[in-house]
Amino acid sequence: MDDIRFDRHFRTPNSEGYHILRGKARLGTIDLHFTSTTVHGTLILEHEFPREDLSKLIERIDEDLVLSADTPRDDFLVSVFSGTELGFFNDSFRADEDELVAAIGGEDEDGLDDDVER
Repeated sequence: MDDIRFDRHFRTPNSEGYHILRGKARLGTIDLHFTSTTVHGTLILEHEFPREDLSKLIERIDEDLVLSADTPRDDFLVSVFSGTELGFFNDSFRADEDELVAAIGGEDEDGLDDDVER
């Protein structure tokens, strides 16, 4: 875990988000949200981590990012997810032009819910 670094990609008055990198490879992301007594973290890992390494990574996040924020806290709560990035989207994205729209749930090909009267 010594070769891991955190690159911040956003900061607000009460939140921070970081990419977790080893060399040039991204291992995942961590979003931190600071309340008056607790820090909540959402950790998304893009690779399998043995439980022992996961514990070390959370400790490292606590030491390097949470405690260094100089925000008093009673607890650090972390939700951990495993997944892969499907894409990055912004306001100018037009999924239908790129044929990336997929039917979800009860939607048919025209993108309308089958249960809704038209």
